[in-house]
Amino acid sequence: MTIGFLKQRATNEYDCISSGQKKVVYPESDGLPMADNTKQFRWIVTVQGGLDAIYRDDPNVFVAGNLFWYPVEGDNTIRVAPDIFVVFGRPKEDRGSYLQWLEDNIAPQVAFEILSPENRAGKLVEKFKFYEHYGVEEYYVFGAELAGWTRAKEELIRIPEMHGWVSARLHVRFELVDDDLRLYAPDGKKFATYVELAERADKLAAQLKALGIEPEA
Repeated sequence: MTIGFLKQRATNEYDCISSGQKKVVYPESDGLPMADNTKQFRWIVTVQGGLDAIYRDDPNVFVAGNLFWYPVEGDNTIRVAPDIFVVFGRPKEDRGSYLQWLEDNIAPQVAFEILSPENRAGKLVEKFKFYEHYGVEEYYVFGAELAGWTRAKEELIRIPEMHGWVSARLHVRFELVDDDLRLYAPDGKKFATYVELAERADKLAAQLKALGIEPEA
């Protein structure tokens, strides 16, 4: 049966035109925190911000963090909230959640999970199966170690060596130095935290002033 939707509300509720069709509510939050500690939160923000910066001039690349992804219309129990995901072919717009059937049925191509000590192995297995089943092309996990998978037909295949790996989709280089994850943009610049970006800006401003140039000018 074809269902026509009138409008989307702030809570992702949809009024269905078809008679007898129940209203389906797609929650935007599960009430759980985005991160369990400061390091995990910092990495989520840094990776999401770094990816968003790479594609800032491309209006059809959507980068999200901690957002519910619902791949199946009419079933609000099938969902996952990747720490970061990237969708090529969808516009940069604010969303309460990612409802795939309203997004030209395009699944996120890349997903990241930044782990904390509280992450359970069983939950990670469930997420892996979800990403594999619903079409994610590249999946990366960083916690006690760095791991990644790429799609080969219907399966996600483990990447044997992540140090120095370059994503085919993102063109981002991964490095692991002293148990610290480092990501590099296509132009070679390292993903930076907000504090590191502020320090760079201050250093540049000082250099300009030394040359007699006011940064505001």
